[in-house]
Amino acid sequence: MDGQDLQAKGAAPILSWVSASFVWATPGRSLLSQRALPSGAALDASEFGSLDFLRPPWCRICAFPFELDKGPDAICAACASAPPVFSHVRSALVYSDTSSELVLRLKRQGHRNGLSLYARWMYAAGKEMFDTADVLIPIPLHYRRLVTRGFNQAGWLASAVSKVGRIPVRHDMVIRKKASPSQGRLSARQRKTNVSGAFQVSEKAKKYLPGKRVVIIDDVFTTGATVEACAKVLISAGVRNVDVVTLARVVAPKKPLI
Repeated sequence: MDGQDLQAKGAAPILSWVSASFVWATPGRSLLSQRALPSGAALDASEFGSLDFLRPPWCRICAFPFELDKGPDAICAACASAPPVFSHVRSALVYSDTSSELVLRLKRQGHRNGLSLYARWMYAAGKEMFDTADVLIPIPLHYRRLVTRGFNQAGWLASAVSKVGRIPVRHDMVIRKKASPSQGRLSARQRKTNVSGAFQVSEKAKKYLPGKRVVIIDDVFTTGATVEACAKVLISAGVRNVDVVTLARVVAPKKPLI
């Protein structure tokens, strides 16, 4: 599906996002305040209202939002000056004061009770890409960080999206061979340097990946440095197409510690 079709359908999942916000997570308890809620809701009305769901008009490639509609094929300055190797990025939420709380509870505290809800949001945001995907691949952690943290939130998200879309997920395709420092306080240029050479495909991937259409899953899209580095090794391994779907996307960051 081309960029025009993707953008034309970009606003369609809004109703799905709204309805998905009132599914069972931890039954009857807010994901943000932990307050008891009626009917098994995951967020109350004011909490849901404070979330900013990403939707057109946006860059055809990376979904950076535009104030004015520039047409279905418009791309942002960043993508025009340095075209990425991945085809499209879609994210469910703008990374904001409210959505950051959801992301950081998942990423730093390992709160899994919102995963089914996040997966439905992500699936709605990237449905056109998921419809043609052969496999989901989460951004991996270096093994030392995985041991320290005890989990990979991108892996959790990928598994949850896999259940929603019935798309295979493979956690063994990409290896993070470089224990790079956290990206949180780094500039765009520093982030790119930080993840340069960080990934490699596994031996299993060399046989499995050629010709596949892959969707990379991660929690937050900031500058795109991490997913770009991962996409490069996938393309080098013969992947036919790489798209990216994340839970949130930084647009105008107020909290640098992602």
